Amino acid sequence: MDYGTFQGILTLVLMIAFLGIVAWAYSSRQKKSFEEAANLVFSDEQKDVESKDSGETR
Repeated sequence: MDYGTFQGILTLVLMIAFLGIVAWAYSSRQKKSFEEAANLVFSDEQKDVESKDSGETR
């Protein structure tokens, strides 16, 4: 096996890995967990609003 063959095999393996990651990221099974992760940023804001409404301080 020469260097060119090794590069070709490595390229193929990396391309398959990339396509697998893309398929995983865009799969409908992951949508709920990704939406939860995206909304974690706003969870502190909701707690702040709730604490101000009830008169609590930190």
